Parts: sequence; C-alpha cells; structure tokens
Amino acid sequence: MKRYTTFEEIDRDLKYLRLKSQIDLEEVKLGLHESKEAISETFSPINLIANTVGSILKKAFVLKVVDKLIGIKPVKKKNYEDDEHS
Repeated sequence: MKRYTTFEEIDRDLKYLRLKSQIDLEEVKLGLHESKEAISETFSPINLIANTVGSILKKAFVLKVVDKLIGIKPVKKKNYEDDEHS
C-alpha cells in the first residue's frame, strides 16, 4: 500500500483515478454503441434476405457439383395408373 506524505499527492492520485474511471466509462459506452451498430447491421431485413438467398444458392451449387462428380440421377416416379391399365 502506498504511503502519502502530503495532501497534494493524495489529491493528484484521486484526480488520476477519477480521470481513469471516466475514460473506462467512455470506453464501455463506445463498445456498447459499436455492438448495437453491428447487431442492427447483421439483423437488418436486407442482410437477412441476402444471407438466406446466398445460403440457398451455395447449397444448390454444391449439390450440382456433387451430382456432376458422382453422377447421381434423380429417381423417376413410376406411374401406377399406367401399370393398372396394362
């Protein structure tokens, strides 16, 4: 623990601590403001739609590439009515 010999030393340290506290508070406010902006940008309707469409297109592209590489053909539905008449 620091020992003070004069009131000026105490006043100087108190002033320093008050200023440091104010700086810390402003940093918290700034961080909160930046977080709010990031959240509002992330969850804006335009971004949500763009992300959804982008995700769907990406999955469709991957499926198309996999289909080309593996050569999986879609299964055709058998028409049961034609079988009954035969």
